[in-house]
Amino acid sequence: MNENFDLENMRQQMTALKNKLNKQEIINDSLIRRSMRNEVNTITRRYNIIMILAVLMVPYSYWVFVKLSGFSMAFWISSSIFMLICAGATFYNARKISDPDMMSHSLLEARKRVASAKKFDADWLKFGIPAVTLWFAWFIYEIYLQNHDFANGLFWGGCVGGIIGAIYGIKFHFKTQRQYQDVIDQIEDLTKE
Repeated sequence: MNENFDLENMRQQMTALKNKLNKQEIINDSLIRRSMRNEVNTITRRYNIIMILAVLMVPYSYWVFVKLSGFSMAFWISSSIFMLICAGATFYNARKISDPDMMSHSLLEARKRVASAKKFDADWLKFGIPAVTLWFAWFIYEIYLQNHDFANGLFWGGCVGGIIGAIYGIKFHFKTQRQYQDVIDQIEDLTKE
């Protein structure tokens, strides 16, 4: 009789332990999904800032390049088109990950979308770096055409701005790539279980 009581007591304890473990798994899953959602929201927020800045650069660059510096309209139009292409590409990539419920549904679909956005972000450099290099060469040529003292300051300001922009651009690119990879790794950890 005493053995049956002990056995029943052990079964109840095992059932309680299993329930606690199941509850713990649900909480861990929820916390990991929330962490992934926060990472994706940070990337999306950064993309939104980039898109706003790219669009605002169109009128600002007209004022700086054409009105203040006397650059050609062709340079401003090309710069504006380049900024709008950057904004469009950023918008295209942000759409892949901007679904607020993405992490609540199929993790395999979420992984596919995040991996696609990560690849597009990496492949964008194949267009972006040569385009910025050509743009900067044209910028230097436009400065060369100017025959006033302002051109010398504009040259050095452009060089310093280009170096600072390259450093921050590379920093943000690698940070975004790392965040994408973190989300992918977390999804893979969840799907393995």
